[in-house]
Amino acid sequence: MTCSYALYGNACRGRRQTSGKFAKCGDKVFKDGSQGLSRREVAMGEKKNALFTTAVVAAIILIFTVADFFRGDRLYSETENRLLAVRPVASRESIFSGEFAKDYETYVTDQFVGRDKWIGIKTRMDILLQKKEINGVYLGSDGYLIEQHLPEDYSELLVAKRTALLQKLVEQWDATVMLVPTADNILTDKMPANAPYYDQAELLEMIAEQVGDSHYVDVYGSLRAHAEEEIYYRTDHHWTSLGAYYGYLAWAENRGEDPFAYRLNAMAVASEDFLGTLHSKTNLDRKGDTIRYFASTEKRPITVTYDFQRETDTFYEESYLETKNQYGFFLDDNHAFIQIDTSYRNGKTLFVIKDSYANSMIPLLTPHYQRIYVVDLRYYNGRLSALMKQMEPEEGMDVLVLYNCIHFLEEFSYTE
Repeated sequence: MTCSYALYGNACRGRRQTSGKFAKCGDKVFKDGSQGLSRREVAMGEKKNALFTTAVVAAIILIFTVADFFRGDRLYSETENRLLAVRPVASRESIFSGEFAKDYETYVTDQFVGRDKWIGIKTRMDILLQKKEINGVYLGSDGYLIEQHLPEDYSELLVAKRTALLQKLVEQWDATVMLVPTADNILTDKMPANAPYYDQAELLEMIAEQVGDSHYVDVYGSLRAHAEEEIYYRTDHHWTSLGAYYGYLAWAENRGEDPFAYRLNAMAVASEDFLGTLHSKTNLDRKGDTIRYFASTEKRPITVTYDFQRETDTFYEESYLETKNQYGFFLDDNHAFIQIDTSYRNGKTLFVIKDSYANSMIPLLTPHYQRIYVVDLRYYNGRLSALMKQMEPEEGMDVLVLYNCIHFLEEFSYTE
């Protein structure tokens, strides 16, 4: 009887004697004539491996679930400087719409035990794979971490919605607009080769044309002219005090104001170990940034009132320098409403509508105003027009909209 067979697994149609033994049909026969495992044995082995893997994964999930249960939820991540998702409440509507599943996935991701360490492990694996973008952050040259903003994330509809609200403010209040480009648009030589980014120059050109040159502060051109200087932090998405200073000069030029003679070589150092939000997203080993500020902004007395309650006599809160959120040093982080009374008795008032980019620039504006109001629309829930009318003195007030371009597109919204 003959048998047809081949190396590694073709089935026999009969028997063949191999080293004194018969290999049954379906057995594997190797070059040395030894008998391999049957298909059935291989399938059983694979099944055992799959079951073992499933059991290990299930055990890990169970361990972390139990750990999560006993630890309780964290409300805030100091490392990432943001509020964490809380456990969503299930309802018939949220379950059938899929909203509950989406919110629960976000909740589990935010509350996962050892989240910060896992971010670090994932980052190191991504670096080994030579990735240039990790968790929405580009690994730029010279140690820069640059936040990623993709063109497809900012639709024409979104742009039209935000600019329409902006135009309404400009028309009603004769407002000045200052939108600051983010680092990916200015530090282009630090970006990875061919890395995509949302072109904010086009957005700013459109806004300048829409609101008119007299209402538009060209900070883009000013920052591009100083792109080789330390105008953005390496580990954080904010501009530095030096970047804010160049923004201040652009504002003064637009307003026809004589800028105050701040001395760059006299800037004070608040911290030399600042690791910002982009560091938190990657958890990479990085040298800390240096936070500098213009100490001369406090040479004349001021009163700062936060949210109509707490008063202080300084723009700067040193307690934040002992935390992860060191940028909170400027204007005590973020508040819904701030009132600043200066000692410059010129009778002028400024109303600033802003995001956190403004925090390091507002102190530079004090020589130009007797009083400055500051509102952050992310935290203020009232009607903006009503607040502005309430605060406006009889002689009127200047209005400044100061955001970075991305926060403007993502967050600028108000109730009239």
